[in-house]
Amino acid sequence: MEGLIGRKVGMTQVFDDQGRRIAVTVIEAGPCPVVQVKVPETDGYSAAQLGFDEQKPSRLSKAQVKHFEKAGVKPCKVTKEFALDEGEAVKAGDAVTVGMFDGVKYVDVSGITKGRGFAGVVRRYGMAGGPMTHGGHSKRRIGSIGARDLPGWVEKGKRMPGHMGNVNRKGRNLTVVQVRGEDNLLLVAGSVPGPKGGVVIIRKALKK
Repeated sequence: MEGLIGRKVGMTQVFDDQGRRIAVTVIEAGPCPVVQVKVPETDGYSAAQLGFDEQKPSRLSKAQVKHFEKAGVKPCKVTKEFALDEGEAVKAGDAVTVGMFDGVKYVDVSGITKGRGFAGVVRRYGMAGGPMTHGGHSKRRIGSIGARDLPGWVEKGKRMPGHMGNVNRKGRNLTVVQVRGEDNLLLVAGSVPGPKGGVVIIRKALKK
């Protein structure tokens, strides 16, 4: 299985075998029921659709409820497809746990960052702004944004005020510190995108 769905619990610290303190993010990873299995004969590729976090049937459409009933699993808030390893066989109704990361050294974790609303360039990009004293009238403004002659317009991609956050970001090659199967917890070194309680997608590291 390529990956798993989880929830960011928060950050803490643990100590390794040499007594060094490591800042880690705690992720509640699974267990995720297999909702549907895609096969090359009918779908053109091999994958498994996993679910996460139980949902009230009243909050889903009838088609969605039937989809979960067909698999024999309880309705879920989140579903996501993951590629299967070569020769791996799973069926609808199976549960995938955090134990799949036993022996895995690095993972990629993606999530939706915190939404910050409309932000100026000082907050959004860390720009310095203008003089803050002695009559300065450009304290937290962007300043000049165009060229004097050529090209004569504001270039595409110019860093300007606008919507900040609430975008998909991925932390790559995060070190797996601990896998606590009995608690369904995965501890990875460093930070993970998103707020506490946010849904994250954990995959085996692609580049390592």
